[in-house]
Amino acid sequence: MTRWTRPHRALFAALAFALFCPRHASAQGYGLYEQSTCMMGRAGAGVAAPCDDGSSMFFNPAGLAAEKTVVVSAGVTGIAPRGTFTNSTTARVSTLNSDTFAAPTVYAAAPVGGGVVVGVGVFAPYGLTTDWPTTSEGRFLSYKSSVKSIYVQPTIAVRLGHAMIGGGVDITHTSLELRRRVDLSSQPITGTPLTFTALGVPRGTDFADVDLTGSGTHVGGHVGVLIDANDRVSVGGRYLFHQQVAFDSATFAATQISTGLALPVPLSAGLPAGTPIDRLVAGSFATGGPLSSQTASTSLPLPDQVVLGVAARPTDRLRLMVDYQYTHWSMFDQIAITTQFAPASVTIENFKDTHGIRVGADYRLAGGMALRAGIDAHNAAAPDESVTPLLPEAARWEAAAGVGVPFSGHVRLDLSYMYVHQQDRNGRTVDNGGVPTVALNNGLFHYYANLFSAGLVVHF
Repeated sequence: MTRWTRPHRALFAALAFALFCPRHASAQGYGLYEQSTCMMGRAGAGVAAPCDDGSSMFFNPAGLAAEKTVVVSAGVTGIAPRGTFTNSTTARVSTLNSDTFAAPTVYAAAPVGGGVVVGVGVFAPYGLTTDWPTTSEGRFLSYKSSVKSIYVQPTIAVRLGHAMIGGGVDITHTSLELRRRVDLSSQPITGTPLTFTALGVPRGTDFADVDLTGSGTHVGGHVGVLIDANDRVSVGGRYLFHQQVAFDSATFAATQISTGLALPVPLSAGLPAGTPIDRLVAGSFATGGPLSSQTASTSLPLPDQVVLGVAARPTDRLRLMVDYQYTHWSMFDQIAITTQFAPASVTIENFKDTHGIRVGADYRLAGGMALRAGIDAHNAAAPDESVTPLLPEAARWEAAAGVGVPFSGHVRLDLSYMYVHQQDRNGRTVDNGGVPTVALNNGLFHYYANLFSAGLVVHF
């Protein structure tokens, strides 16, 4: 019988917590960098000096080799996004639902001798939830989009003199949900060259709610290096491999919404004036119809990342860090959805690669308490024509602060806060069914977020 020691029991409980808690967030592209309470307090800076909570498995796998004892940590970040869309012609305002999402992380590692440290981390570098009301102006493009990508990363790192190298295998499970409404006015009338607009159906008449859900599993990798140039300066870098997750058995489901409208004029002998339009379109929801329940397939890229950085200690108590981050967002060029009975759907995204700078500081007070602060900035991934309710992102800067409070020589509580300021950006809530252009942009997206994080770190 296996003997469950205290570290083993703590690791099992922490992993169970992470695997059964959903991931929600909104970030640069659909990336999420808040994978540690300690690191969030530095605005994510520290590829050359990761925190001692095991989170180096994400921020730089090589840094795991610096752990000298068994470490287990668990943290959760509350993400409260807020935003609006204001139509530039009508001044109508649509407001994001005021949700707060929980994003947990778990790490555990142990030295095994010879300068080698092994561990496992559970984190989600990609994930988002964009949640608009079903009455929002952009509901016909998207009113809810959810990506939850859970990475489980077994990691090994080794110290070789002044250098540390490390790597891990990322076993990734990604779930996807896309929801939108369908506008009756733009739908073709069966047997005629007309759309329902010709019958006086007003634009913005909801007659269907469609929901695409699916999940997929993929395998990638993560490597890093960290070099102590001297007692005061270190440099580091990491590379997170890209993945392309396929959703081959996704489900497409549509629910009919009653309009209460009737034909104002007869369409044929069998369809006199006064015929309920809801009855006329009901066949679209029947088995084999374009809005019937059916299987679907699509895919989603999880881009590769490169981070390079330097850390310096001007004094024994102060450490300063600067990181550069590149994310290969140009992988996200389109969302192509194929279903059994409906025509294939392609949404052009044409994202661009992003570049960011993170600057952080960590100051140790007498007694072991740590004060942290940082700021970062990134350019936008989405081009002007792709800013929609599905992913209304833009260039942004983030400011963070945090504290580490030791309870004993083995236990520490980390607390952090981050404010996300996103540049206001023109975008659209309409589509032309083809390649989008900036001429379709019809309003302004405004977005910001508050993040609060707490983490517990235990060394054995």
